[in-house]
Amino acid sequence: MMQASNDIAIAADRAAARIAGVIRKTPLLRAPVFSDATGAEVFFKLENQQHTGSFKLRGAANCLMSLSEAQRDRGCVAASSGNHGAAVAYAMRALSTSGVIYVPQQTSSAKVDAIRRYGGDVRFFGSDGLDTEQHAREYAAEHAMYYISPYNDAAVIAGQGTCGIEIAEQLADIDAVFVAVGGGGLISGVASVLKSHSQNVRVFGCQPAASAVMAKSVAAGHILDLPSGQTLSDGTAGGIEAGAITFELCRELVDEFVLLGEPQIAAAMRQYMQAEQHQIEGAAGVAIAGLLSRAESLRGKKVVAIVCGGNISQQTLDSVL
Repeated sequence: MMQASNDIAIAADRAAARIAGVIRKTPLLRAPVFSDATGAEVFFKLENQQHTGSFKLRGAANCLMSLSEAQRDRGCVAASSGNHGAAVAYAMRALSTSGVIYVPQQTSSAKVDAIRRYGGDVRFFGSDGLDTEQHAREYAAEHAMYYISPYNDAAVIAGQGTCGIEIAEQLADIDAVFVAVGGGGLISGVASVLKSHSQNVRVFGCQPAASAVMAKSVAAGHILDLPSGQTLSDGTAGGIEAGAITFELCRELVDEFVLLGEPQIAAAMRQYMQAEQHQIEGAAGVAIAGLLSRAESLRGKKVVAIVCGGNISQQTLDSVL
């Protein structure tokens, strides 16, 4: 492993101890319907059951808890398509810190409501996640506040890596893991941890074809500035910040990128919700669709898909079902 991913794996261990009182250790459950359908031993890591309904609380809590008291007192700024914002709001409330959360104009009402429910001061800016991030970073600099990136921050990535620590504790000898990718924070953290346990774990990065910025950037060898189309996976949509540390981590750690069409994502969401009887959002559907698309090569293997979140608006849920 490269030094950067090794450092993340070590930092994730420290993060696990730091955030234990704030996050929930989520279940990792065998999925009989999906195991039968694929011929693999399929397990789902249920981050949709995390506080705030998404894995994002891990990174947000670790980042905030890594700051000095003086930094927290000045307040924090975040940019988010929804889940990171809710996580930052939840963590700020738990640590008696205040701040501002910027979201793109088209962010789902369910996610905006969630941020406000946890006490977040929501402000709208931009149409692509990257516009929103750049504006939020500038606002933080102007007001001497700390900017908490959704992915481009070592403490955030290490926090997301605690999901990988739990997976390794809950299930031995994993052959493959399927992870939805937007900015790459979750897959960078989880893959750093899992590959520190075994270099044989195959890491699949799953993206909607309508917004596959990381996959195309890795293929090109540098971060690309690409438009994103409409996708059910709003949590992974948008561009990647220039110089993002997740880019090199993804180049090193992701064995294969899987790009999914919207019908595949919707079908995976339906199949999961019918079989497992709890709701998921589009980004989780991307990881499950990725797994189903690679079923042929997974026979007899022990496979984990991270169900990264469950925050979905009623309108989107109705359209999927």
